[in-house]
Amino acid sequence: MKTRTLLITLLQGFVAATVCLGGDAKLEQALRETDDQCSKAAGSKDVDKTVSYYADDAVMMPPNAASINTKDAIRKTWSDMLTSPGMSISWKATKVEVAKSGDIGFVSGTYEITMNDATGKPMNDKGKYLEVWEKQKDGKWKCGADMWNSDLPAAPETK
Repeated sequence: MKTRTLLITLLQGFVAATVCLGGDAKLEQALRETDDQCSKAAGSKDVDKTVSYYADDAVMMPPNAASINTKDAIRKTWSDMLTSPGMSISWKATKVEVAKSGDIGFVSGTYEITMNDATGKPMNDKGKYLEVWEKQKDGKWKCGADMWNSDLPAAPETK
């Protein structure tokens, strides 16, 4: 199933989809560990390793920006983020569920990010994320959809 179609289905029918979740605890642990490894790769600023966790047809939905729909664009986004001055990033799963079929799951959790603003002053952000993961034919998990947003209040409009 295509990632985009799956994402729309999950978002529209989240309650119904939840009934189909609650699969194997070992699969859920493996997915949690994969997400943690991805966080560690980003935390070490390893762009290639971070991007390796994404499916070829993944979609990334960063805050305040258009959706990113190609692996090259996902790589550029991560590269830009991880090479930003003062950058540090980590995230932690708070909920992991895998479908009873064992081939799809979701991870939600919290993130922390710090980077320098335009004046060079460190800017801290905390927020939440939601990822949809797909189990590949080789048994590895790949992120098919990645979305996150800040817990900080929106900046006031400037006139």
